[in-house]
Amino acid sequence: MTKLLIARPAPDEVHAALAGYDVTYRDTSAPLGPDEMLAALRDYDGVLPTLGDQFSAEVFAQVTDPRCKILANFGVGYNHIDVDAARKAGVQVSNTPGAVTDATADIAMTLMLMAARRAGEGERLVRSGKWTGWHPSQLLGMHLTGKTVGIIGMGRIGQAVAQRCHFGFSMNVKYFNRSAKDLAYPAEHINDLKTLVGAVDVVVIAVPGGDDTQHLIDADVLAAMQPHGLLINIARGNVVQESALIEALQSRTIGGAGLDVYEFEPNVPEAMRALDNIVLLPHLGTSSQEVRVDMWMMAVENLQAGVEGRSLPNGV
Repeated sequence: MTKLLIARPAPDEVHAALAGYDVTYRDTSAPLGPDEMLAALRDYDGVLPTLGDQFSAEVFAQVTDPRCKILANFGVGYNHIDVDAARKAGVQVSNTPGAVTDATADIAMTLMLMAARRAGEGERLVRSGKWTGWHPSQLLGMHLTGKTVGIIGMGRIGQAVAQRCHFGFSMNVKYFNRSAKDLAYPAEHINDLKTLVGAVDVVVIAVPGGDDTQHLIDADVLAAMQPHGLLINIARGNVVQESALIEALQSRTIGGAGLDVYEFEPNVPEAMRALDNIVLLPHLGTSSQEVRVDMWMMAVENLQAGVEGRSLPNGV
């Protein structure tokens, strides 16, 4: 019988969909360990992994003739899997695009609003018991309506953010992307990153992870931002040079930031946690019940196609 490994606790919908297979369900949310990854490639026909399961070239090199035919990744990002090494080993890789778009864009808007309106500071003030009541100069922030947003990466998620900004908040849209996009709303394509960040009030990062985008946002790019500018990251943590961001926030050379992802996730530096001009969320991008079930079922469809020799719905 076809053997499958599901690397994280899965909802009932997944158990029902895979009832005809020999399935091993891990009962922990911790990433696969080195021995578990080797066993996954060696002993199973298909594996459903996710963020944190580091299927590197070194892992594939240790299993010369893998039984596994498909790594059906749970999530749109797959930079934790060496796709080239997988292909050379005869292992297909898939992801779950589309299902995550709106939920991730919503988190971008959450971070924008929280950072602009200093909502995190306000919530902490109320919880501290030190709030003395309303007054005219309390926690004055930025009014987002009519401001300019700069989006780095104009794929599905970047466009969903732009739509929300333009139609929901009457914001001007500028974007940095490899090529210009044909969009249903006004948006200016800027092909120089420093020029973009210097021309906007809010910068939203929506590029894929990987070597090409590691530290795309470094000290030089942060220095080009406006003093009141906000940096929002919903992409991958290593797109931002975390040490440079901390320095920019400490010195107040930018207005603030909102992060849902971190360079060394789940480790968040104490220096960052101590700052009051940053909003920190625990990777909530797709954290809604409906979206997560959709992601699971999309990953399951890829998994089934891979082990049955059919074309992958979402191959990468």
